[in-house]
Amino acid sequence: MNTMKKQLNINGKSQYAEDIYEKFRPSACGPVTARVILDQFAPEVCPYDANKLYTMLGSTRIGLSKRRLIGNLRNLLGAGWTVADCTVEEVKRQIDRGYAVAAKFDKWFTFRWRGHYAFDYHWVPVIGYEETDNDVMLIIHDNGGRNRPSQVRQVSYKRNKPVLSFVKIEPKNLSTD
Repeated sequence: MNTMKKQLNINGKSQYAEDIYEKFRPSACGPVTARVILDQFAPEVCPYDANKLYTMLGSTRIGLSKRRLIGNLRNLLGAGWTVADCTVEEVKRQIDRGYAVAAKFDKWFTFRWRGHYAFDYHWVPVIGYEETDNDVMLIIHDNGGRNRPSQVRQVSYKRNKPVLSFVKIEPKNLSTD
């Protein structure tokens, strides 16, 4: 079996960290993911913490839609940034170039109620991948849980493909678009 692995050294963050407002924690995965990805460039590119991003991106207690993340983050960051939907092939290219990508697992709004997916509804930063002969293992920071910190883990792209979508976030001067 041939394998190729690439993993970025990115600092993850738990959506249950003490600096996240308690009322936001259960649904803060989208803003936390955006903040982690923006921090890889420089924290000052976006002066807002995850709590402020929660409101500015349009998060609700049931989460953050991909459409809202893309549209509101584009408006927030301005014309010098690319915030766009991307494929798993683009995810691999982004990782190869050194940039994490946002992944959304969503079995509820994709109407995939049956199936065993890594998450039902969750945003996470993809920080790497391992390509095997028959799958791509995505290396993610899972943004933690009520009683556990953010941790790096691998999830199967093939198994989760029906509920997965990706968003790249990068300055346009780095973009391949």
